[in-house]
Amino acid sequence: VVLRDGTVRSVLIVSSVNFDLKSEDEQNAMVTAYVNFLNSLQFPLQIVVQSRPLNIDEYIHRLEVTEREHSNELLRMQTADYRNFISDLVHLEKIMSKKFFIVVPYAPGQDNKLKFTDRLMGAFSTAKAVTLSRDRFEKYARELNKRALFIYSGITSMGLQARRLNTQALIELYYNSYNPSLALSQALPDINKLSIDE
Repeated sequence: VVLRDGTVRSVLIVSSVNFDLKSEDEQNAMVTAYVNFLNSLQFPLQIVVQSRPLNIDEYIHRLEVTEREHSNELLRMQTADYRNFISDLVHLEKIMSKKFFIVVPYAPGQDNKLKFTDRLMGAFSTAKAVTLSRDRFEKYARELNKRALFIYSGITSMGLQARRLNTQALIELYYNSYNPSLALSQALPDINKLSIDE
C-alpha cells in the first residue's frame, strides 16, 4: 500500500490461539516469545483486530447440498435439523469472528522525525497525487519486504501463522472495513475477473 505521503505499508493477517487452553509452561513460553519479539522491533507497527458477524453461508450451502444428496430419509432429516440449529445459533447469538492484522510500515527518513502535530495536520490535509519513481518504489518495496519477513519470523516463533495480504485480499479488507453492512449482502468480485469496457 502506498500512502499519500509516499510511505509504504504491508499488511499481514495473523492466526489466533486460544491462550486459556495452553498449559502454564506453554503460556509462559508464548509470553516470553512475545516479549522477545516486541523488544527486537526497531520500527513501529500497528496491530489491528477486526470483529465481524460470523458468515456461515458457504457452510450452510454445503449442508443443503449434502441434505439433498442423502438417500436415507432419516439422515436427510437429521442434516436439516442440524443445518437449522447452526443457522439459528449463529444468527440469534450474534457469534462474531475475529481477524488479526499487523501493519508493517516503511517511511524512509521519517520514522522518528515528524512531530505529532505535523502528522495530525497531515491527516486532515487534502489528498494529493503521490509520485514515486520506479527505482525509489522498488527500493521501498525491498526495505518493506525485509521488515515484513522480520515480522513474519517473529510471529512464527510464537507458534502463530502469518500471511502477507496480496492486492485482492487488501481490496476485500478495505471493502469489508468501510462497508460492513453492504459487505454482508453484496460480495466483492475477484479483481482478476473484472474487465474494463472501452
